[in-house]
Amino acid sequence: MGIPIKLEVFEGPLDLLLHLIDKNKIDIYDIPIVEITDQYMEYINAYEKANLNIISEFMVMAATLLSIKCKMLLPKEVNEDGKEEDPRQELVEKLMEYKMYKFMSMELKEKLKEQGNVFFKKPTIPKEVLQYKEPIDTMALLEGISIEKLHSIYRSIIKKQDLRTDPLRSQFGQIQREEVSVSDKFIELKEVADKKSFFTFSSLFKGNCTRVNFVVTFLAILELVKMGYVAIDQEDLFEDIKIKVMVPSSEWKHLTEYPEEEQ
Repeated sequence: MGIPIKLEVFEGPLDLLLHLIDKNKIDIYDIPIVEITDQYMEYINAYEKANLNIISEFMVMAATLLSIKCKMLLPKEVNEDGKEEDPRQELVEKLMEYKMYKFMSMELKEKLKEQGNVFFKKPTIPKEVLQYKEPIDTMALLEGISIEKLHSIYRSIIKKQDLRTDPLRSQFGQIQREEVSVSDKFIELKEVADKKSFFTFSSLFKGNCTRVNFVVTFLAILELVKMGYVAIDQEDLFEDIKIKVMVPSSEWKHLTEYPEEEQ
């Protein structure tokens, strides 16, 4: 005897199987395949003239049920662990997964229905109320505060500030680029040679001398030596360098044309 069920009620073969399981009050983990298959086939036969695209999904499940039915009649297979395999296991897992998603969709549908009955009202609070700020009671803020406590708070803030400061980099001043050229040093050396025919390297510096100034001055003297305008002498290592004017400064020419600076 066929089961009077309309195809449109079910969304697919899994939905039909769940209906049959619930109707017969069957344990989903112990499905009687023979009984369920017979009822399923009665349903398919009742709607054999239905839309082919719809009925094809149900036919695939019917084939699956028949395959499981045949396997249930044969001796059970044993897996690598020595346990008997249940031919219904894969079908049960699919049914459980489908049942979970079906219940979730029903829950979401109920939530959507509940939200449809919820309406929101725009705020109508007066502008004056929104702009109102509760006055600050300074006496209440200072309640329990003493001079000793304020001093302790101040010291803790200063300590935190000191911990954030790099003890080394904080001592650095502003680094300024010192513009010193060899051509400028040529002119300075010529002015010294105008007054003296003999002088020392250390006498060219007054006060604190930067490393750049020191190096550029030394390069200028070496260039004058190469031109033959001066001669240098150093008696011992690390001793002061003595500079002797070999050509009168009035005959020094092309002092501003330093080849390395033009490149």
